[in-house]
Amino acid sequence: MPTSRETILAALHARLSTLHATALRGGVLPERVPAEGLLILRDGEPGEPDVTLSPLAYHYQHRAELEAVVQGAARDAAFDTLTASIGAVLAADRTLGGLCDWVEAEAPRAVDLPVEGARSLKAAVIPVVLHYTTADPLA
Repeated sequence: MPTSRETILAALHARLSTLHATALRGGVLPERVPAEGLLILRDGEPGEPDVTLSPLAYHYQHRAELEAVVQGAARDAAFDTLTASIGAVLAADRTLGGLCDWVEAEAPRAVDLPVEGARSLKAAVIPVVLHYTTADPLA
């Protein structure tokens, strides 16, 4: 049986997979970026939990990372569209179907990455904070 953490990360990936961009989980940047953009979900860090004792519960603010990458002549507009669509899909269900207490993305810090012999990439790491509670840190 998967842990709460894995179930939540899989649900987040499933939500991101509904976007027009290609959504990978833990993959490497491919040689070609799809025209609609690319998202790579990294598991990130659960961090130190707050603990309540009665009943025993571990409250996490897990920081996953979402790498967003676009390429092409209109990459600024494509990047803006991609990040807005990420925000919209997260806002549509802030609990991922009741699996966690709250999901929120932080603002991206975009960078332009030159590519030899091709158009440059516009990319950013978007932190996604997942608030959830478990009965055991390994569950």
